[in-house]
Amino acid sequence: MDEVTLVKTRLQAGIWEGELHVPDAVSTLPEIEVTYLDQPVPGHTLAEDPEREGVWFFRFAVPSELINDGVQTFVMTDRETGRVLNSLSMIAGEGLSEDIRAEMDLLRQELDLLKRAFRRHCLETGAN
Repeated sequence: MDEVTLVKTRLQAGIWEGELHVPDAVSTLPEIEVTYLDQPVPGHTLAEDPEREGVWFFRFAVPSELINDGVQTFVMTDRETGRVLNSLSMIAGEGLSEDIRAEMDLLRQELDLLKRAFRRHCLETGAN
């Protein structure tokens, strides 16, 4: 495969970390751009792995001012080609937890309905 790939290794303490794999056939490193809502986000680094040929460490600090309620997506692209190399989606906030609680409540109600119907069925058919 002759394409550059960016593989996530972890997200810890607000820092997204990955490995940029550059095949021998690629002569120049891509210039990685991180965007949020189509706006560039600064604060990323690229450092060569001294132990592995063609592997670079990519680090991106997620700006705390961009963490809000709802879903936020950060996209990492090759600036020259526009090809998406990877992305980070974060879900946060009170609105989300309310949605999950409402869904859980609905599931509990449906389960109670099924339990009552099953018990009624067992009584009507004489099953134990």
